[in-house]
Amino acid sequence: MNSKKLIAAMAIGLTAQGQAAPEVRASADERPNIIFIFADDWGYGDLGIHGSTFCKTPRLDRMASEGIDFQNFTVDHPVCSPSRTAVMTGQFPARHSVHQHFASTEHHVRAGMPDWLDPTAPMLPRMLKQAGYATAHFGKWHLCNDHIPDGPMPTEYGYDEFGAFNLPSQAEEQMPTVESCPRAADFIRRHKDEPFFINLWIHEAHTPHYPQEEYLEQFENLDEQKQVYAAVIAEGDAGVGLILDTLKELDLDRKTLVIFSSDNGPEWTGTKKQTDDTSTGPGLGSYYSVGEKGNLKGQKRSLYAGGVRVPFIVRWPGVVPEGKTDRASVLSAVDLLPTFLDLAGAELPEGYQPDGENIVTALKGNEFERTKPIFWEWKPARNHPEVWPNLGIRKGQWKLLRNDKLGKFELYNIDEDWAETTNVAAEHPEVVEQLTKQLNAWKKTLPTEPPASCFSSTRTSK
Repeated sequence: MNSKKLIAAMAIGLTAQGQAAPEVRASADERPNIIFIFADDWGYGDLGIHGSTFCKTPRLDRMASEGIDFQNFTVDHPVCSPSRTAVMTGQFPARHSVHQHFASTEHHVRAGMPDWLDPTAPMLPRMLKQAGYATAHFGKWHLCNDHIPDGPMPTEYGYDEFGAFNLPSQAEEQMPTVESCPRAADFIRRHKDEPFFINLWIHEAHTPHYPQEEYLEQFENLDEQKQVYAAVIAEGDAGVGLILDTLKELDLDRKTLVIFSSDNGPEWTGTKKQTDDTSTGPGLGSYYSVGEKGNLKGQKRSLYAGGVRVPFIVRWPGVVPEGKTDRASVLSAVDLLPTFLDLAGAELPEGYQPDGENIVTALKGNEFERTKPIFWEWKPARNHPEVWPNLGIRKGQWKLLRNDKLGKFELYNIDEDWAETTNVAAEHPEVVEQLTKQLNAWKKTLPTEPPASCFSSTRTSK
């Protein structure tokens, strides 16, 4: 299918779609602007610098050359909504009963979930707003869903401004995906004289795919699947470039921390027929989701590395060293909240217990040694087949994956086996026992039911 036919085939998709204030410790001149760019289903191997075999990411590759490419960063869940919950709260999503993606109330009942993320929970944008930042969210939301009519809007989570899709259906308008980066650039221009925080959650490379002709033409030498996917990745890469160019134009480069990452690994890496194509809306579907994960095991919906290890590129000229690759620092998405609060010159709110750590030391290019474990829970819906693996812990060089109902467990030494290829559980039974005890103890701290205050009025079973 040529580029013009592809555009015509999916053109319809382009238009469809309280805690106490923290104590401020630093002056406004010392506080950086913070932009967190979160891609969607963007695989570790979808970057040129990570060895993509067909995608081109010149702006992200350049961003990495101007900063640090962290290669041991993981998100805290292998699907969208829980992964984003960890970013927003600085806590593992299971603490908020967010076990799967937000969808219909029926789905939430089966999964033991609320119908939206609790807006009264500890919230990164609210903390930064209270610290004197202008706050904005652009792009995907998905901390509720358009199936739900009465969910809270982003302003209830601490944002001054938003333009988003996957909002509750009470929203007057779902923003087209193509507007995310231009809206963020406009916000930067309007707030260039004050500290600002932007969560920019771009659509690429989730379904439905809306490849633009200008990018499709760049990849006409590829087969149809790769052409579409490469065009989508190229558009996301160009969006990152727009943000960086805007900062440079406004002389905000040295005042702004920019981070690029992804909410989980790629959607699909196997063989598929076009008749098997599925999508989350009008446009091209998962037949075209041919993202790459490098040599990592697993993909989206897996606790293996390919599902949770994602790109993490950090740029802040004059503060973050240039052209560095860091595979030693063990970082996680729950670290963002305490890190951003420290950079904002604010204390964590009284009584708040972060699951993450302050990683400013690592961002500045210094040695960082993690002290807290990282936990994962991938909980199936009630009356749903068990998933393997459904529990995980990373502590030091060790990563244990388990499913007790299935009687399965695997252990990996990440320092020696970054791609998780060799199960060494039999050689280290004492490590398996120790990490299993820690997993079990953590599980006992989690809620057994979601908060009733986060149930929709349309929910028929509570």
